[in-house]
Amino acid sequence: MQNKRVVVVGAGIGGLVCALLLAARGLDVILLERAKTPGGKMRQVGIGTSLLDAGPTVFTMRWVFDKIFAEVGASLSDHLALKKVDVLARHAWIGGDRLDLFADFERSVEAIGDLSGQADAMNFRTFCQRAREVYNLLERSFICDQRPNPLRLVSRVGPARLLELGRIKPFTTLWQEISRHFHDPRLRQLFARYATYCGSSPFAAPATLMLVAHVEQDGVWLVEGGMHKIAATLAQLAENRGAVLRYEAEVGEILVSRGQVAGIVLTNGERIATDSVVLNADVAALPAGKFGPLAAKATRSYPLTSRSLSAVTWAILAEADGFPLSHHNVFFSSDYAAEFSDIFERQRLPVTPSVYVCAQDRVAGPIERAAGKQRLFCIVNAPATGDRQQFSPAEIVQCEKQIFNLLASCGLRLRIATGEKVITTPNDFNRLFPATGGALYGRSSHGWMASFARPGSRSRIKGLYLAGGSTHPGPGVPMAAISGRLAASSLMADLNLTN
Repeated sequence: MQNKRVVVVGAGIGGLVCALLLAARGLDVILLERAKTPGGKMRQVGIGTSLLDAGPTVFTMRWVFDKIFAEVGASLSDHLALKKVDVLARHAWIGGDRLDLFADFERSVEAIGDLSGQADAMNFRTFCQRAREVYNLLERSFICDQRPNPLRLVSRVGPARLLELGRIKPFTTLWQEISRHFHDPRLRQLFARYATYCGSSPFAAPATLMLVAHVEQDGVWLVEGGMHKIAATLAQLAENRGAVLRYEAEVGEILVSRGQVAGIVLTNGERIATDSVVLNADVAALPAGKFGPLAAKATRSYPLTSRSLSAVTWAILAEADGFPLSHHNVFFSSDYAAEFSDIFERQRLPVTPSVYVCAQDRVAGPIERAAGKQRLFCIVNAPATGDRQQFSPAEIVQCEKQIFNLLASCGLRLRIATGEKVITTPNDFNRLFPATGGALYGRSSHGWMASFARPGSRSRIKGLYLAGGSTHPGPGVPMAAISGRLAASSLMADLNLTN
């Protein structure tokens, strides 16, 4: 099989997994990445001598990576040191209210009872049971399978479980379903946040996204060395299995001849012949012509209004006190509905944003006190308009003022020295990931059909396959990994090759 050359474009998680699996199965794999390092959105930024994760910060669904590593004759635990967290996330509101969700389910029930009363504690039990049912129904029939349409999903679920399929309430929004479960508006806000995991508004995304609650209850891990270590490890494994990884190698065009992939051309003019290409980039780049006029026909474009969330992020070194930071922290605004209206309807930075803070040096437990300057990564949701709207320095300064005021009102005081923060805006994300406007999750999951609208691993052009968070099954580290695995399986099947 060594004469079967495959070019993988993009060393994000989907591309890395695909390259690793194909190389391990004996194919001649070349992985091209325009950046200097692997990872894609799983990137790092440097401040002085410190490196900070500036992309995904949550590692869930460990079994996905256990399976991938096992398929190539390796063990995840031999390559990555993982620690299961005790506190899934710490949540805070203006005025001092706080709530921790724990890996220990009964501790979470108790904490919710202390904050909101026993009725909502019992409602939490019911909610998590429903989340588990939704996840169990969709894991094999949708998440881990090739992209289905509604009819195929029904056939995969089978007649015996059709009643369960109806109970997942695809026509109900997540906010409506959350509101049915919880009386306390703080809990509604907390659990509705799961829509943002796929870059969507809880007021428009389907109730099926409640399955995120089960995913987190099933385990959240910290990675020793940071999240970027996952990408670096996959890259090293792929090289060990025979893949050739080339960095600072930007692809300018995917060549197509008679409806079939014929090769790629780098921006420096170099040509590489191949009849199999796996594109691990946002699929919006194809119809936008970023990979040439012929490859533009590989998939349909989608409306700009269907883009998922972008973000403004702050990677900072800071002295912090007044609030007992855990590793994952969420500080909520006073008006959640207005926050998403600002982003999706008014297409502006939210006037009253919520903020996520990853305290990357807080790893020992919920009462750890980190001394000195800490590595913090702060995220505020933003509209994906970075290709048609220039966010001014004044707008970013105003947004920064709002979030630091919110943190202070929740008790967290930060002292940041000059030159010890790196800000990334939707304009910056659009430059990093062209044709997206800065959207970080591909297409939003608004409406019941949105999950079926993401392209699968096969494109309209023979020999061109798709992977990454903008394809099925969607965004997030494990989902991107699954997309890479699906692309590898599709390519192998089309070449009439087996394991």
